[in-house]
Formats: sequence, C-alpha cells, structure tokens
Amino acid sequence: MKTITRYSRTLQALVLMLAVLLALPARAEIAEPERIVRETTDKVLANIKQNLDAYKKEPARLYAMVDELVLPHFDFDRMTALALGRYKRKVHGDQKERLVQEFRNLLVRTYSKALLEYNDQKVVFLPMRGSVEQGDVTVRTEIDQPGGFPIPINYSLYLKDGQWKVYDVVIDNISMVTNYRSSFAREIKSKGVEGLIKTLRARNEQQKNG
Repeated sequence: MKTITRYSRTLQALVLMLAVLLALPARAEIAEPERIVRETTDKVLANIKQNLDAYKKEPARLYAMVDELVLPHFDFDRMTALALGRYKRKVHGDQKERLVQEFRNLLVRTYSKALLEYNDQKVVFLPMRGSVEQGDVTVRTEIDQPGGFPIPINYSLYLKDGQWKVYDVVIDNISMVTNYRSSFAREIKSKGVEGLIKTLRARNEQQKNG
C-alpha cells in the first residue's frame, strides 16, 4: 500500500482547510456549500486553539471532535465507491459496510493529525464552479505559501437528500479519494476485497498506535 503511505503525507495539506474562514470575504449572500465550509471551519478552529495540548496528548479526543463536527458533512459511501472504481462491483454483503468504515477511519485519523499542524496560512477563495441549482459544486481555494507557489485546494460537494455533502477534496491537483484507486485495485486483484479490508485495518491500527 505504498500509495496510501505516500498520500497520507500529502493529506497533511488538508490542515489548510482550517484557514478558509479567515479568507472568506464578508458579503450579504453566501452560497450554502461555502457557508457549510465556513461554519465548520470556525468550530474546528475554536476547538483546536482551545484544546491543542490535550489533543496532542490524547488523539482519541481529537478524533471525536472531528467525528462530531466534520464528518457529518462527508459522504463516505460515495467516497469509497469512487476510490474502488469498477471494483466496487466485487464488494458484496457486509463487506461494503466494513470497507467504508475502515476507509473512513483512515481518512479521519490522517486528517485529524494534520489539523495539529495548522499555522494560520492565508487562504484565497476563488469563484465557485458548478451549479447550486443542479446540486453539484466545487468550492475552490488557494493557500498562500511564503516563498512558494500557492497550493490549490478544491472541495467537491453534491446535494444529497437536501443536504450538501463533500465527496472529494483535491489538493494541488491530487484527489484525496481517487488517488487510492490504483492501490485499492492492486489489493483486490491480489488479495480480494477481504484482503483490502484487512490492509486498511492494519494501517489504521498503525496510525492509532503511532
């Protein structure tokens, strides 16, 4: 699972998601997807600043905070299906629920650890793409890096049962979700779906104990 290990490092850039509130210009009307990002970020920032030392000592508390404030806005069923690609047809019975759970845990733990590295980077909001009316948008941002090029971070959201859900985050043109597709395919080809679930579980245990 070299791709998972490599991308776990790349996912540290997700910490920059916390800065979106700082760059969002005040205006009379804010599109619902942007409002969700803004309000969620505000709550997470407040928690990180207030409990930073405690979260470093007790990662389980950090995971619980992310689970409560961030995860309700993510659609892990769709994210897992996108990561599986055509191999989603090979998932049967309770394998789907177990696979979604392990993939969710992997993303949550990697993302949570990245939050601890937030350093007040400046964020610029770009015009949103897609259509609110049609229920699929991309909230676009750029993160200013001192002495370097800005890092684009885009959030893909769609309308599901009347609620906006994130189904992918693209960091510097690398998809958080589909980047796993090749490693998932290799695992399923060599070890089957059960082998993939076992590998993800092992990775999660490694992060938990690391």
